Amino acid sequence: MCNIANCKHLPPDMNLLLKVFFTLFGILLIPVLLHAQDDSKFIPLVKHPKGDTIVPKKITRRADTVAQLDMYDVIGGWFGKKNLSSKTDSVGAKPVLSVVPALGYTLQSKLALTLAGNIEFRLSPDAKISTIIINTAYTQTKQIIIPIQSSIWSKNNDYNFVGDIRFLKYPESTWGLGSNSNINNEDPMDYSFFRFSEQVLHRIYPNVFVGVGYIFDDHFNISEKGAINGTLSRYGLYGAQGHTISSGPTINVLLDSRDNSINASRGWYAGATFRDNTDEFGSTRDWQSLVLDVRTYVKLSDQSDNVLALWSYDWLVLGGYPPYLDLPSTTWDTFSGTGRGYIQGRFRGSQMLYAEAEYRFGITRNGLLGGVVFANAESFSAAPGTLLQSIQPAFGPGIRLKLNKVSKTNIAIDYGIGRQGSRGVFINVGEIF
Repeated sequence: MCNIANCKHLPPDMNLLLKVFFTLFGILLIPVLLHAQDDSKFIPLVKHPKGDTIVPKKITRRADTVAQLDMYDVIGGWFGKKNLSSKTDSVGAKPVLSVVPALGYTLQSKLALTLAGNIEFRLSPDAKISTIIINTAYTQTKQIIIPIQSSIWSKNNDYNFVGDIRFLKYPESTWGLGSNSNINNEDPMDYSFFRFSEQVLHRIYPNVFVGVGYIFDDHFNISEKGAINGTLSRYGLYGAQGHTISSGPTINVLLDSRDNSINASRGWYAGATFRDNTDEFGSTRDWQSLVLDVRTYVKLSDQSDNVLALWSYDWLVLGGYPPYLDLPSTTWDTFSGTGRGYIQGRFRGSQMLYAEAEYRFGITRNGLLGGVVFANAESFSAAPGTLLQSIQPAFGPGIRLKLNKVSKTNIAIDYGIGRQGSRGVFINVGEIF
């Protein structure tokens, strides 16, 4: 996932860009009032006889239905071709590929060249949709970002293999610990990061899975410049280290009844991951954590595709003293989705509570263009053993451009506004959660 965010003050050209963005957004809201109840894309869902797989019924369309379009259709139209996205109307054994190159800009990264995409497929007609998400980026500030995330379902849905491999060469700043940290305490850092994570989940009940896994996190070549305002380095006070490893097994529980893992319109996702990092597995320090990730998707009307999406993400250190860069932090969840409105790493601490709501709606009846409005809030404690601090809210609008109508993959462009002058543009292939 590529999150593009900036904070503090924007240059004049970015201010002009934002004025144009909000003007266009306001104009595009007009069709929502006229077509909020459009049911041209409604697909009834039924339970498969095996009990845990949701499959679409045959689609029946009204006479006034507008054909659905995506970016592949638009580009194909320029060359006199149609249906470049797929010859079918659903994800099957043949992989469905969505790829998009992009050029972004932030105060942190300057120009960023990104190549993002995902692959969807089924290992059998009754299997849930498997996904592989690959997002790479190289920025003007010499950040290298290479993450690969996967969720592979077995043929009978008895097993789910969840992987996360990433490499980062990553100059970024830190602002100290806790959600009371001040934006003026910026401390530029630089480090490299490698992660290998694999989890194997086994079905014990329809849509309910338990399993085990292993996570290896290696931060190396860590350096800091010190706080720009001349104050004591919060990183140094916590315990500066040039190289840290966190390595250990996990215990996982998952409930997943979503109809689409990339862009859900119905269902629940609820996961719990207990992680135990020990010196027996090579960890720099012994410490334990728990992540609770709960999402639900409510389709507000059978006559439209408008969806209310709710998300709670709680990341808690249960014991021990984690290395600084392994502490819970804004936008450092698995898919880098938390904290739209704040720069990555803006808040950090031993306990993180996070909640978000997003309303997703259509703008054009052909499905090519949509929009969202969102609001989130987060609270962090400081070092282990301290209490939660103030709640930091953020909100904003977003545009959705249909990249692939078969997999329902969107290009997401959001503008988030936080506190202390923090604000930013976030670009992603696929929904944030």
